[in-house]
Amino acid sequence: MQAGPSTPQETTMGSGEDRSEIVFFDVETTIPTRTGQKYALLEFGAILVCPRKLVEQHSYSTLVRPSDLSLISTLSVRCNGITRDAVTSAPSFADIADKVFDVLHGRIWAGHNILKFDCPRIREAFAGINRPAPESKGTIDTLTLLTEKFGKRAGNMKMASLATYFGLGEQTHRSLDDVRMNFEVLKHCATVLFLESSLPDVLTNNSWVSPNAAIRSRANGNTNSEGMGLSIDTPSSSVKTGRPMKSVAEAYIESDNPILPLVSRNMEEVPDLIETNSSRPDPFNLVQFSAEVRESIQLDAMEEEPASCSQDFSASIATEGYIGFTDFLEPNKISISSVSSILSPIHRGMPKIQILHNNTELQVCSKFLKVRFGISTKFVNYAGRPRLSFVVDTSSELCQLLDAIDNLAQKLNEDSGSMSEWRPLVNRKPGFMNCPTVRLNLPTVIDGNISRWVTEIYQKESSATQKLMFSRFDVTELDSLITPGTLLDAYFLVDSYDYQQIAGIRLVAKKLIVHSSLIDKVTCPSK
Repeated sequence: MQAGPSTPQETTMGSGEDRSEIVFFDVETTIPTRTGQKYALLEFGAILVCPRKLVEQHSYSTLVRPSDLSLISTLSVRCNGITRDAVTSAPSFADIADKVFDVLHGRIWAGHNILKFDCPRIREAFAGINRPAPESKGTIDTLTLLTEKFGKRAGNMKMASLATYFGLGEQTHRSLDDVRMNFEVLKHCATVLFLESSLPDVLTNNSWVSPNAAIRSRANGNTNSEGMGLSIDTPSSSVKTGRPMKSVAEAYIESDNPILPLVSRNMEEVPDLIETNSSRPDPFNLVQFSAEVRESIQLDAMEEEPASCSQDFSASIATEGYIGFTDFLEPNKISISSVSSILSPIHRGMPKIQILHNNTELQVCSKFLKVRFGISTKFVNYAGRPRLSFVVDTSSELCQLLDAIDNLAQKLNEDSGSMSEWRPLVNRKPGFMNCPTVRLNLPTVIDGNISRWVTEIYQKESSATQKLMFSRFDVTELDSLITPGTLLDAYFLVDSYDYQQIAGIRLVAKKLIVHSSLIDKVTCPSK
């Protein structure tokens, strides 16, 4: 993909007192490749839309030359196609700051994932030239809005997926193209929702997926206005209205403005989505789906049944004996200040987070971990094959390290513009807050028709440690070995994932040493 001309392109933008238009905007940036590196703007694009007629009135777009051209890495070019040569003759952000300010200030802002990505980049760009940033009088984040209202019928709700769903072509990852595609996607979704609200008993019942299907909020599953992607800002204060959020159907009925009713008054306002005094269910009521959705995406549930124990064990003892992993460090040997996160080259279409310690891959050894839940096969990988994993209790030292890793990775994930919900690495359940757990994953490979785990497993009795050789690679072979209460030493790597709008860090076990003579049956009491 080749970048377009560097000369700013625009149709006349209104700059009078009447700033009632909605400005859809998008920025393209460099991608940080190391911890602490900031983004640099490479392109800005915007259109002004009449909120009553939903027609584009004006447009503006320009490439932007960053102060440091070396920030445009190969990874950055892969994502948006904007090369160093393309921006060499482009204006700097200082050159276009007046125009960007005029386009944005005092208008309602709209865009896909703008609350987490585009808005912070605009504020950073103005801060970088020591100028106050423009302020919006309202924000519509179409990612969270459509996820809540339209549901995940289009897949992961990324712009490319939504465009494919409606047959709008491929996303170019260029600002003005993406802005116009975003606008068209919003109109298509609104039309579908309006039709479904007109005949909910017919259209929604015959739909293969409910329009209410939604993901839970990042924090605790409670719906909030940030999760809805809607806000109205005032320059001096936040004004709470106390009014419930209207459904899309109500918005169309009660107002001749098809967009403004979707904007709540404050980022802190909690919309009331609970149906009252209604003769039939609201087709846009999200509450009735929340319990089911939370259950479907919940991991490491405390109520999970321990794996059953089987005495059929076909592993034999290897003669080579114990093999040490000297590069794996115990938590108290790892300096948290020396841990960092970077984006490695694109993996499965997106950058992958890598965790380093002193600029090398972090490898951890944690000893005498107690198994809380045995082998589970309920999770699957990208190919749909079961992932083998089990849950262990964690020490305070390990928790401190893993929490620090999780925070670093989550920040980098958000800074990179990911739209996925972040799942904490350490699991802390109500009533079990003093007993945090983590899930250890056993990687598998396909060998002919057999899926076998590649984790090296040793058994330790008294002072003898011997490697186990498995003949059938049947899960029952592990069931009788990794049972609740068993103590083991785990040697693991830290891996990142981003799958179906769920992202996080997982621990991948490279070696396990099972202390077969040490079984701790003490369970953690409820607090």
